[in-house]
Amino acid sequence: MLIQHLPPESSTMTALRNQLSDDELAEQAEQGEPDKGRWSQLEQLTASVLDAIRRFEYVYICSHVEHKRDRPALPEPTPRPGAKPRKPKPKITDQAAERLFQLINGGAA
Repeated sequence: MLIQHLPPESSTMTALRNQLSDDELAEQAEQGEPDKGRWSQLEQLTASVLDAIRRFEYVYICSHVEHKRDRPALPEPTPRPGAKPRKPKPKITDQAAERLFQLINGGAA
């Protein structure tokens, strides 16, 4: 009974939520139960501000470096409890890019 009435941002509720599978998280999201929410509104807004500051810093640095190779990596969003981190986008290799170029230009063999 005590655990069920803890605030959603409590350590206990966060730990319980982080153990849920993707299907269970999706089911809770569909049910729309505020007591099982991921973070309080204030914490969500704070994380959003932090992400915006990190993106601004990234853009600022990128606009002040001479060479593209000197740019830092794009900042990762602040991890939120109960949300899985985004999977990185796959990068194409030079060999795969060359093969794709050949296919686009009619070299099917």
